[in-house]
Amino acid sequence: MDRYLKLSVVVFFAISFFVFGWLSHTAYNPIHKIKTASVLDEIKENKLLNVALLNSPSTYYIGPDGAKGFEYDILNAYAKHLDVDLNITMVNTTKEALELSKNPNIHITSASLAKTKIKEKNFNFGPSYFEAQQQVICYRGMLWSGKFPKSVEDLAGLKIVVGEETSYSETIDSLLEDGFDINATYTSEYSTEELLAKVADNEIDCTIADSNIYALNQRYFPKIALAFSVSNREQLAWVLAPDSKELKDDMYSWLNGFNQSGEMARLKDHYYSFALFFDYYNTKTFYERIKTRLPKYKELFEKYAEKYGLPCSVLAAQSYQESHWNPRAKSYTGVRGLMMLTQATAKMLGVKNRLDPQQSIEGGAKHLSELLRRVPSDVEGEDRLKFALAAYNVGLGHIFDAQILAERMGLNKNVWSDLKKVLPLLAQKKYYKTLKHGYARGSEPVRYVDSIYDYRDILQKNSYEPFLSKDREKQELVE
Repeated sequence: MDRYLKLSVVVFFAISFFVFGWLSHTAYNPIHKIKTASVLDEIKENKLLNVALLNSPSTYYIGPDGAKGFEYDILNAYAKHLDVDLNITMVNTTKEALELSKNPNIHITSASLAKTKIKEKNFNFGPSYFEAQQQVICYRGMLWSGKFPKSVEDLAGLKIVVGEETSYSETIDSLLEDGFDINATYTSEYSTEELLAKVADNEIDCTIADSNIYALNQRYFPKIALAFSVSNREQLAWVLAPDSKELKDDMYSWLNGFNQSGEMARLKDHYYSFALFFDYYNTKTFYERIKTRLPKYKELFEKYAEKYGLPCSVLAAQSYQESHWNPRAKSYTGVRGLMMLTQATAKMLGVKNRLDPQQSIEGGAKHLSELLRRVPSDVEGEDRLKFALAAYNVGLGHIFDAQILAERMGLNKNVWSDLKKVLPLLAQKKYYKTLKHGYARGSEPVRYVDSIYDYRDILQKNSYEPFLSKDREKQELVE
């Protein structure tokens, strides 16, 4: 009996020591567990944010004044928030972008990607930054042949091409499952923009594009036209690296602040506001006059843009907005010439003959540069040029009035995206009666500036390199 008692005591103590050791290890281990660096930690440590960006007008491209694009600008701002460099890998199609997003070294993939149910199963989406709708875009010439589609049923018999592995191909698949007769081809060779170009050239009848992509490209391809929308509003979002919860949380937090600061509104205004004023016939005429009228005055625009430190594409675009490059143009108010100068302004600038192209262009450039100099110093970047252009149209006094009104309404008086909200109010008595310079048709300078930037972008898109060679340098001077 004593032997069994002693053995029991030994076993008891052995088990006790084992349990104590196990509990001690369990309690000790989490405290000293080494934390694995998160994706966000690695980005900050390496000072590098690796981003795959689709090369397109809606996402990322190299303009005369450097890298541009709505999504590029947002991600560049986020990189600055992290105090890291933006390292860009450029892709040409959505399929290529999605394939690259699987690379563990790519932190963010940005390609105007719709957050669809199918893609959410396969990719780690971050915050949404834009809302768009899928639209069927077709060759405008079909309007006159009676073949232009008005509904999904009308797509039968038409040649339709969309990008492979896109939200558009998902939509086509869904329509086919529903029994619609659609002759659609999926391609990984062409981007959405290239397919829009093929529609414009009548190589294919239709394609599908997001509303923002169509809005950006309709001015470049005036022979395309919106047929109908084929989806509800969809959220565009970035694809993030797998297991990047900290990065996703940080992006959500930052984007919320970016929206509240008004910076997102400024970017949307910069890239998309002109779409409200697109006119097919006017744009078609502009393309024709680039070939027939611009060559006569190109050297003058270059010369005086350089002399007065202005982007020559903006000066040329402004002249087209004023006179359609007609040196004998005359408005009902009596302004005349390529830059539509009043008699009083011409006299002040030393312009003796407003109908002389050289005198008119130099006078207009000089006038714009003087207005630019008088724009308040708190107005920064490209907004300075937009303020000056608006002042050219409506007068600097009304711009100052609009700034006062913006401040009263709790808006930022020094950014164009806010100023354009209040300028139309200068036509309402309850507002203008409280301001020094009184009534003004304030909606006109808003359309004026948007139209000029629309024409400017078309000039740049058409790569008039000799004409635009010094635009980057001039833009830096403006800013």
